[in-house]
Amino acid sequence: MSALHLTVVSDAICPWCWIGKRRLDQALAILADHQPDLAFEVSFFPFMLNPDMPAEGVDRASYRAAKFGSVERSRELDARVAAAGAECGLEFRHDLMTRTPNTTNAHRLARFAAEQDRQRAVIEATFRAYFNEGRDIGDAAVLAEIGAASGMDHDATLARLRSGEAVDEVRAQAASASRAGITGVPSFVLNRHFLFSGAQPVETIADALVAAARHPAIAAAG
Repeated sequence: MSALHLTVVSDAICPWCWIGKRRLDQALAILADHQPDLAFEVSFFPFMLNPDMPAEGVDRASYRAAKFGSVERSRELDARVAAAGAECGLEFRHDLMTRTPNTTNAHRLARFAAEQDRQRAVIEATFRAYFNEGRDIGDAAVLAEIGAASGMDHDATLARLRSGEAVDEVRAQAASASRAGITGVPSFVLNRHFLFSGAQPVETIADALVAAARHPAIAAAG
């Protein structure tokens, strides 16, 4: 069987997207051992939870207090995320996150990385930079460093990020995901067939991938 294309619709500031990616990685490792005839090509498609976010981002604490009604409620949600992340080996450092960024540039970096077959590494590094290190992933210089650490040329990447290249394309893709009915991320699409949304348990992801991959219509759609 040829590789099936698995698209993960995701946003760089969605904590459940990092958790979902880690659980997906674990599910794919299980399938590699127990379903060796199945192969998946994974790519990431942009989604923007905050499409109207200012380009420079905003103060995270005040933004989330306004969004969720109070600082206390925001902290409760952060604690829930941190606990879920710890279960799959991720450490969330909410104490280091001072800004909520606009993610257009992060999605552009992921797009450029895909051209060099480095997208999954860059996506992981971007999540880690924000959620574990508290870095501003809306900043082109920060993103160029992330790309360089994943094998991309630093200066070329920085120049592309500082240009207007792919800004409209990334925003259009994110808008198209919303128009297609995707309201929550991460969402998973196999050979253009929507599977599910949310950071599902590892076993649920693995079972869903096997069932979908062995469905004749989905397999043929590749």
